[in-house]
Amino acid sequence: MNYTDGYTRTCGLIGNPVKHTMSPLIHNSLASMTGINMVYVPFEVKEKELKNAIKGAVALDIQGMNVTIPYKTDVIPFLEDVDPLAKAIGAVNTLVRTENGGFKGYNTDMTGLYHAMQDEGIELKDQTVVILGAGGVARPTAFLCANKGAKKVYILNRTFEKAVDVADEVNLALELNDSDEKVVPMLLGDYRKVLESEDSFIAIQCTSVGLFPDVNSAVIEDEEFYKKVSSAMDLVYRPLQTKFLKLAKEAGARTFSGLKMLLYQGIDAYELWNEDKGIKITKDQADEIYRSMMLEVVGASNIVLEGFMGSGKSTVSELLSEELMLELIDTDEVIEDTEGRTINEIFETEGEASFREMETDLLEAIDSDHWREFVISLGGGMPVKEENRELLRKIGKVVYLRAKPETIFERVKDDDKRPLLKTEDPLAKIKDLLEERAAFYEDVADMIIDTDGKTPLEITKEIIDKLGL
Repeated sequence: MNYTDGYTRTCGLIGNPVKHTMSPLIHNSLASMTGINMVYVPFEVKEKELKNAIKGAVALDIQGMNVTIPYKTDVIPFLEDVDPLAKAIGAVNTLVRTENGGFKGYNTDMTGLYHAMQDEGIELKDQTVVILGAGGVARPTAFLCANKGAKKVYILNRTFEKAVDVADEVNLALELNDSDEKVVPMLLGDYRKVLESEDSFIAIQCTSVGLFPDVNSAVIEDEEFYKKVSSAMDLVYRPLQTKFLKLAKEAGARTFSGLKMLLYQGIDAYELWNEDKGIKITKDQADEIYRSMMLEVVGASNIVLEGFMGSGKSTVSELLSEELMLELIDTDEVIEDTEGRTINEIFETEGEASFREMETDLLEAIDSDHWREFVISLGGGMPVKEENRELLRKIGKVVYLRAKPETIFERVKDDDKRPLLKTEDPLAKIKDLLEERAAFYEDVADMIIDTDGKTPLEITKEIIDKLGL
């Protein structure tokens, strides 16, 4: 949490609605990383209060603002100045304080999209681009593609007149005459004309189709369309893997969600607000915030691995930690370090019930202290207690690594550190315990991964894929 005092500067977001925005995560993380005494908060502004909101921000000495729907164009008359690029696009999303005390408007949606494309290795020069949709985000997207040297940009939309409006605006802004026009409007239903005239193209999805909860729809579902897509980007990022991206990926295209555009438009805005300090965000810093955003989108503040002993939790958690660059916690190891004793010693001196209380205490600490961005490997018996299962549901996505008793026996038969297996027939003990615990594992699990016959790396990749990371 950012420290605040009398010198703390405030930045924020105006729009309607704004309650589910991830911008505070981006900007407060950036402030923490760069040591800037700043906090960022969202402000929901009612339809007729935009002018007053800008006047109030000036009066309150707000350092900078982001602007989201529906005010990206409406805000322009209330600004002291507008950057030429934003003026050409006809929309601003970032406000920066001027020396005279007002705000100057910029458009970092476009620069953020370009940075996201660069980060993913997408080149626009001499490429054909197909933009699906003609809404507010399509205009800066078309402007960017045409301005960065795309050979041809098609705007496909259900309402032809809207596609014409966007195409005309961009061609006019780029001072292109009819013979040179790069941006071509087209009725969505006529997309096959593009397939007939183009060998391949970059496809950018700018509609709300596929946005949660409508996750099983794509604006075009024809497999023939996707066979010509070289790279696909969906500016929807909830879910991370939309049907549009899945169809493109199945056809062999490179695919990217709009989450990086959101990240980089925020980074560009943050650098504008702190230009006098020479702040430049590094790739490592951007990647760290991007990981946080991905976990936020999939609802996994932490990734929690549960399962019986020998199910692969320890090895898979290490691989997950490395692959996603998240910190790793093994609850058994934390308890041993805290107690200064091994689990065997705790069982022998105080019994299993006492150890289970220690597990609950640890989960309560993780929950109450809001631990985030960890891979957490659980002890095998932790989900048995109902209280623990309730806590697990609160702290992250729970992944049950399931294995057959015989597989578990082969994995642990030579391990003498398992107190529950100190018996004449370990396999029978495993079967009994697994039968007793399976229902509890399944009850709390967000997903179940069968581990029999799979390598730890295969299991890790399956988890990442199912999480949509």
